Amino acid sequence: MKQKMKSQKQNTKDRKTAKRIFRSWTCSSFKQYKLTKRSFFKHSPKQKTMIKITELEKVYRTEEVETIALNKLTMEVKEGEFVAVMGPSGCGKSTLLNILGLLDDPDKGSFLFNKIEVAHFNERKRADLRKHNIGFVFQSFNLIDELTVFENVELPLIYTGVKSADRKIKVEQVLDRVQIMHRRNHYPQQLSGGQQQRVAVARAVVNKPKLILADEPTGNLDSSNGNDVMQLLTELNEQGTTIVMVTHSEHDARYSHRIIRMLDGQAVVENIMA
Repeated sequence: MKQKMKSQKQNTKDRKTAKRIFRSWTCSSFKQYKLTKRSFFKHSPKQKTMIKITELEKVYRTEEVETIALNKLTMEVKEGEFVAVMGPSGCGKSTLLNILGLLDDPDKGSFLFNKIEVAHFNERKRADLRKHNIGFVFQSFNLIDELTVFENVELPLIYTGVKSADRKIKVEQVLDRVQIMHRRNHYPQQLSGGQQQRVAVARAVVNKPKLILADEPTGNLDSSNGNDVMQLLTELNEQGTTIVMVTHSEHDARYSHRIIRMLDGQAVVENIMA
């Protein structure tokens, strides 16, 4: 019993220390707030809540190890927000993104997407909701090498049953929007990293999803191409797309409206743009 109480006191001390560390990361261009169960989108307080997760838990178990990925995590994302999620490796960022993208389900807790409880949807329901509402941008681009730029971007439209003539119009519009139309017949191996990420962004938005989930979108890019991709995401957000981005880059995070900093599967600090 004494050992357990000692351990609990140490955990409390560690968490207080972590909060002090996170606070020290705050730049002068940000205002500091602790996370509460309700967060407000400062640019438009009356915006509807798109994502609301409450007491979310996810544990990965093997025969020898139990890893707590999410520990009673609570957070909200409003429609039209651009939210960055930061924290050290292993803090639960990728697990959170997988659950938000309906690629995985939590062990416990609530996940409301546009007021619909989706925490324990079966795979068919998750896939249906995902393909009509969510776009993904990955660090490693995840383009299919055997398909051209046009064909890679066209794929989500095929999955959702869009007719061929309509697909052509939509793909050309989005390729022009991300300034990669001149590469429409090229293959991914023939493109630079920045160009591949532009194609990945085009594929993510061709279905006009309500939400884009970006996992280290500039992680494999130089600073110039990285800035171009972040500017592109910013423009999409300004046009109404909600974005949740996982990143280790303080520079990239400053493009967002709000930064949620995670530690040990919990959101411990929030930074809101001044």
